[in-house]
Amino acid sequence: MVHPSWFGVWGVCLGVAVGLAMSVSHAAEPSHGPRIVFLGDSITEAGAGPHGYVTLARQALAAATPAPPPEVIGAGISGNRVPDLLARLDRDVLARKPDVVVVYIGINDVWHSQNGRGTPKGEFEKGLRTLVDKIRGGGAKAVLCTPTVIGEKKAGTNPLDSMLDEYADITRGVANDMKAPLIDLRKACVAHLAEHNKADAKEGILTTDGVHLTPAGDQFLAARMVEGLTAAGLVSAGAPKETQKVLRHVVLFKFKETSTEADVERIVKAFGALPERIKEIKGFEWGTDNSPEGLQQGLTHCFFVTFASEADRDAYLPHPAHKEFVELVGPHVEKVTVVDYWAQP
Repeated sequence: MVHPSWFGVWGVCLGVAVGLAMSVSHAAEPSHGPRIVFLGDSITEAGAGPHGYVTLARQALAAATPAPPPEVIGAGISGNRVPDLLARLDRDVLARKPDVVVVYIGINDVWHSQNGRGTPKGEFEKGLRTLVDKIRGGGAKAVLCTPTVIGEKKAGTNPLDSMLDEYADITRGVANDMKAPLIDLRKACVAHLAEHNKADAKEGILTTDGVHLTPAGDQFLAARMVEGLTAAGLVSAGAPKETQKVLRHVVLFKFKETSTEADVERIVKAFGALPERIKEIKGFEWGTDNSPEGLQQGLTHCFFVTFASEADRDAYLPHPAHKEFVELVGPHVEKVTVVDYWAQP
């Protein structure tokens, strides 16, 4: 909730609240559940790392899917374009007998146009169609993703935005023509940056360099992938809404003796206004201590902020409205304790 320099206790109970049960196209081997392969370039290669989007998606699905858990595989190679995916599809993907293949490609097909190694639009479209056909021929379901961003500045002002939009449109068209599920990552990223990049920075929100993901970017992409698979019916809600887990962000304040009642009232009011300013907040409540046990250690005010996912919490923390609140409360708190946990149904 507040900057780490303000406190020494971060209690974080990690987990993923995605009420999902996998729907498979054919019987899985006993040692694992449905097999999903994410096929792509360096973003997907890094996504298979400990905190990458592929790993986060795997954790989300495994947390909510009955045993045996789904097997989620990253099949990304740096520099890959559509022709590269075609060349290694049999070896790296179909040989694994996947149930679902998520094709996330297009960045290098556009980016490498600057050095003469891009993929012409006609070849890009033909390659996507061939990928879908081959994946289906291998007994799996193909999901197409639009390319994300090459630069995070305002839409239309990054040097390759126009070309990137054209290739995203090609992907949308192929998905529509071939009745393949589409996860429109570009649309989602552009909308997110419009809201969260008010300073119009060229990088640093979702990406480290305009292309490759920050931790927040990995969280964002993982959430979009899971949402897209759910919307396509490849995964389905596995628990009634009222029994799904939610992420609680608990904040406790001990105010300085120099802070007046008016100061505290202003802080409480500002905290309570955040749900109206930050859409990721799903619930908010607060109260003051009345415990008879005497174990409060001076902490008097408790706030509960509820999120549906870690990605939502991670978008909340750097949000300008939250940063503004942190600046307001900072001079008035002597002690802060923050605990995040998944509320079990």
